[in-house]
Amino acid sequence: MADAVFALIDCNSFYASCERVFRPDLSRVPIVVLSNNDGCVIARSADAKPFVKMGEPYHQIRGTLQRNGVLAFSSNYALYGDISERVMTIIESLVPALEVYSIDEAFADMTGIADREQLGRRIRAQVLKLAGMPTCVGIAQTKTLAKLANHAAKRWQKHYGGVMDICDPERRDKVLRALPVDEVWGVGRRVNEHLTAMGIKTAWDLAQADPWTLRKKFSVVVEKTARELRGIPCLALEETAPPKQEICSSRAFGERLYEIEPIREAVATYATRACEKLRAQGSLCKKVRVAIRTGMFNPDEAKFAKGILCELPYPSDDTRLITRAALQGLEAIFRPGHAYAKAEVMLLDLRQQGEFTDDLFAEAQSAAAERVMSVLDEINGRWGRGTLRPARVPVAPGWGMKQELKSPNYTTRWDQLWRARCK
Repeated sequence: MADAVFALIDCNSFYASCERVFRPDLSRVPIVVLSNNDGCVIARSADAKPFVKMGEPYHQIRGTLQRNGVLAFSSNYALYGDISERVMTIIESLVPALEVYSIDEAFADMTGIADREQLGRRIRAQVLKLAGMPTCVGIAQTKTLAKLANHAAKRWQKHYGGVMDICDPERRDKVLRALPVDEVWGVGRRVNEHLTAMGIKTAWDLAQADPWTLRKKFSVVVEKTARELRGIPCLALEETAPPKQEICSSRAFGERLYEIEPIREAVATYATRACEKLRAQGSLCKKVRVAIRTGMFNPDEAKFAKGILCELPYPSDDTRLITRAALQGLEAIFRPGHAYAKAEVMLLDLRQQGEFTDDLFAEAQSAAAERVMSVLDEINGRWGRGTLRPARVPVAPGWGMKQELKSPNYTTRWDQLWRARCK
C-alpha cells in the first residue's frame, strides 16, 4: 500500500483576489477588504501589505490608503462564498478526494499519484483559468507538512512556480530549517513563546523535539504536530465535515438602534439564517441563546450587554418555533435607553435526527412542520435565499450593515451580472 500524500491548495489573498476577478483593471492596484460595517482591515493583497497592517481601523488609515493608491472594499460575502464553491468544484474534479478546510483552502489526496508536481501545476492553471483565482500548492506526507509546504510555495513563488513538493526528505528538512516555528500550523502566539523559551525556534527544532515532553508540557495536539513534521501522519483526510456543535448568527448593526422593533427584525433575521444552517447539516436544536449589546469602545455611550438562554419545548429545526423563542428572549433582556450596536442568536444543544432521547409522551416536532421547512428550503435553494421568508424578516432593513464600498454581487444577483460591451 502506498504511503499517504496530501496536498494543500490555498488561494492567494482570497478576498482581495475575488475583488479582482471581475475587475481586470485592478490587477496591479493594491487592495484591502474591510470587516463588517467597514470597521477594520481583514484582508490585504500582497502589494498592499507594505502600507497597512491587518486589523487597522479604516477611519484611521483612510488618508494613508489614498496617498499610496490602495483601494478599499467592503466585505462581499455572497461573492466570496460563490467563488469559493467554484474553486472547490474545480479542484474536486481533478483529485481522488478532497477536504474543504476553509473558504479559501482545501486538502487533497495525492496518494499513489506519480507526477505530483505536474498535477499541482494543473490544478493551479485550471483554477486560474476557470475561476480567475491564483493559488499555491503544497505537497507532503502529512497535512501539517503540506501546510508548511504551501507556505514555502508562497514565500518562494517565483523560484518554485507556486508548487512545492517536500516528499523528498532532503527538501523537507531544508524547508523545516528555513521556516520559523510560528509558521507551523497550530502553533499560536502563546505556544510559540513557550517553544522559543525552550530553544525551539524553527520548524526543524520542533520536529526534533521529544514528543512525550511536548505532550506533557503542552497537549496532545502539539505532540501530533511534532510527529507530523517528522513525516508521521496523525491527521486523516476528512471528506465530510462533522456537524457543528453550535451555530451562531450575528452582525453589528449599520447604525445604533434605540427601539426594540428594529432589533426584533434583526433577531428574526439572524434566527432564520441560523435555522437554514441547522437544517443544512441535518441537526435539531434544543436551546437558543439570544444576546444584545451596546458599543463597547465609545466612552460617551452607556455600556450594556445581556444574554438569555431559551429552552425549546422539543428538539426542532422549525424556523417559526426557534424565531418565536428568540424574540421572547429578546423581550426579556431588552432595556430601553441604550444605543444597541449588535445582536446575536446562537443555537445550542445540537444533535442529529434520532439522537435526542425523550420519554414516550414528550412532545415532538410534527411531520407537517418538517414538510413546511423542506418546502421553504427547496424554494430558497432554487430561487435564491430570502425568496420565501418569515414576515418579520425585512427585504432591505434600515439597520443592515454599512457597506459603502461594496462591489456588485457579480455571480449571485441577476441585476448585478457582469456585462460585456462589444464595440
